[in-house]
Amino acid sequence: MKKEKTETNLTDKRKKVICDLVEDSLYVPMKEKELAIFLQVEAKDREELKRILAELVGEGKLECTSKGKYIKGTGKKTVLPAKTGNDRLPVTGTYISHPKGFGFVEIEGQEEDLFVPEGMSGNAFHKDLVEVELLLVSGGKRREAKVVKILERGFTRVVGTFEKSKNFGFVVPDNERFGADIFVPLERSKGAVDGHKVVVELTDYGSSAANGRGKSPEGKVVEIIGHINDPGVDILSIVRGFDLPMEFSEKVLNQAHRVSSPVSEADMAGRMDLRHVQMVTIDGEDAKDLDDAVSVSKEDGIYHLGVHIADVTNYVQENSALDKEAVKRGTSVYLVDRVIPMLPHILSNGICSLNQGEDRLALSCLMDIDEKGKIVNYEIAETVICVDRRMSYTSVKKILEDKDPEECSRYENLVPMFQLMEELALILRKKRRSRGAIDFDFPESKIILDAQGHPTEIKAYERNTATKIIEDFMLVANETVAQHFYWLELPFVYRTHDTPDPEKIQKLSAFINNLGYYIKTVGQARGSILAGKGGKKNTAGAGEIHPKEIQKLLDKIEGTPEEAMISRLTLRSMKQAKYTTESTGHFGLACDFYCHFTSPIRRYPDLQIHRIIKEQLRGRLKEDRIAHYRGILTEVAKHSSEMERRADEAERETEKLKKVEYMEDHLYEEFEGVVSGVTSWGIYVELPSTVEGLVHVSKLPGDYYYYREETYEMVGELTGKTYSLGQVIKVRAVGTDRAARTIDLEIVEGEEENG
Repeated sequence: MKKEKTETNLTDKRKKVICDLVEDSLYVPMKEKELAIFLQVEAKDREELKRILAELVGEGKLECTSKGKYIKGTGKKTVLPAKTGNDRLPVTGTYISHPKGFGFVEIEGQEEDLFVPEGMSGNAFHKDLVEVELLLVSGGKRREAKVVKILERGFTRVVGTFEKSKNFGFVVPDNERFGADIFVPLERSKGAVDGHKVVVELTDYGSSAANGRGKSPEGKVVEIIGHINDPGVDILSIVRGFDLPMEFSEKVLNQAHRVSSPVSEADMAGRMDLRHVQMVTIDGEDAKDLDDAVSVSKEDGIYHLGVHIADVTNYVQENSALDKEAVKRGTSVYLVDRVIPMLPHILSNGICSLNQGEDRLALSCLMDIDEKGKIVNYEIAETVICVDRRMSYTSVKKILEDKDPEECSRYENLVPMFQLMEELALILRKKRRSRGAIDFDFPESKIILDAQGHPTEIKAYERNTATKIIEDFMLVANETVAQHFYWLELPFVYRTHDTPDPEKIQKLSAFINNLGYYIKTVGQARGSILAGKGGKKNTAGAGEIHPKEIQKLLDKIEGTPEEAMISRLTLRSMKQAKYTTESTGHFGLACDFYCHFTSPIRRYPDLQIHRIIKEQLRGRLKEDRIAHYRGILTEVAKHSSEMERRADEAERETEKLKKVEYMEDHLYEEFEGVVSGVTSWGIYVELPSTVEGLVHVSKLPGDYYYYREETYEMVGELTGKTYSLGQVIKVRAVGTDRAARTIDLEIVEGEEENG
């Protein structure tokens, strides 16, 4: 009896320690395995920890999230599903298919998705909205589920290659995630022949079967894009695959024509007239939609910076046909060979573009900045401007970096302003870095195509003084506008970037410690709860990191052999930025307030907040308008984030396609590259041109290799030879696959160096 009482008391003490931990303000939700490590639970006591956690969940003191992490409970008693149980716990999410048969379910608001094993997808296809049943609660691995109901199909149309048989045809989807070829009766093929890229509309999604003999999905051809070898068909297939709207309706175009008349005196009435202020646009040589101009002067130690943004809202009225189309598109899409604009060209390249020597309506953020980078005064105003010169990044670089005599002479009257711009940009950059803003400087790809759309050159697009100046000025304007409207407590759309997942930061920290580097995280020490008495303090805690720690790390590794490796791992630990109606801060920029104000021609959130800004400036934000915006902005932010991700994916796919096509002409040539990724199936190598390919594990020379996850290395079983992130090796391209958009590499033996 005494023994039972002692055990009960010990259990109660252990429960209290766990509850105290979970209720602590610094606690970050952890899985069972993480709790065991954090609390220094010995292996022999892990089952006891599992039992205690189950009891606490049953008592309502803890709750296990869909990610398998433990948080403070609601107090309501529940029954915890067994690890292998099949309790009915329906959860709704989006199914993400994998070509190998398994999949994942993304749950809105949850960071970690659910794993759906092969055979448990319930005939769900990629992007379907599904209801799933949870199968696994804990045990240190990803939460498992099975699909029990399909609520909404993600795809009604699929792009693929038509293949014809004698009595029927079928379409092989371009998207490997779709997971099944689509049967097409010949009478529904629209005359398609072998090799045609087509859009097929699904008429039957088929059925799955445990023996693999389920019914195939069926469809009808609704569009023949062209033959697979015809110029431009490859990119157009990607456009159709992502359902990117190419054409504008006649109604939208007619409205764009009607509103695109020259700026009149009536348009300028009541606006601040800045046409006398010297200002320029600075963009790429081929840019046509110029939506930002800048002006800089200096007086008595104060820089006067003006960031002038095209007043697109003057031409795109809320709820008009133009506005509805812009909402739907969300963003302009910049593909390798074309731009799919958010607004018709007559607006984006015409009256809304800040063209040289033409009067234009603008929203201006006018900032007075001291020599330490502090904004001592600012004003946001409706203005009318006239740009003096349309400058290119190349020209400004020649003036400031190269001191090119010809270029300096050509723009003699503007050179003093450019010099002031360089001064101010350096001050702003230094101030931003001092607070901890993170600056990853990975080069982007610049792909040169010939008239037939064939890639002739691929090179890294490097940032220069001119690109950095514009970046610095846009950042400070975005911050200023966001902060202004935050303190007005008005509905707004912010650009937010959440703090990284502590698990990823802890993993990064553990890895760089082995290399002699250190990052400081916010954590708390706890003793072991299952030792029976006080255990050792554990300083590796569940905590957050300040962006300054990341920037300090990047500074320390600059120029070192491990720079590329650590930079890539650090970038991968970051979260994705998004649009929100709450200002939760921007981790990467180390600031509390940030928005997108500077590109209303190509981003809908910028256009949306311009409306709010103008209504506030005109004193029209009364209760009814505030309620109106509160009612629509959540959906605007969510949809804009989704459209941004779609555009990014489409851009990446077109780049990958053209890189594969480019490498077809460079097979068996040797290149020096950097290991950019290490996985269980091989190592990825990035070439100086930014082209990336895979050396499959089976093709690594001289040994059998295995993946060591904790150090991101591929290790030889016999020799111990390693391939790790950031290592420089010599490779040759030995194969390409346009359909899969992959490049196969092999290591040039005897040439590689062990990093």
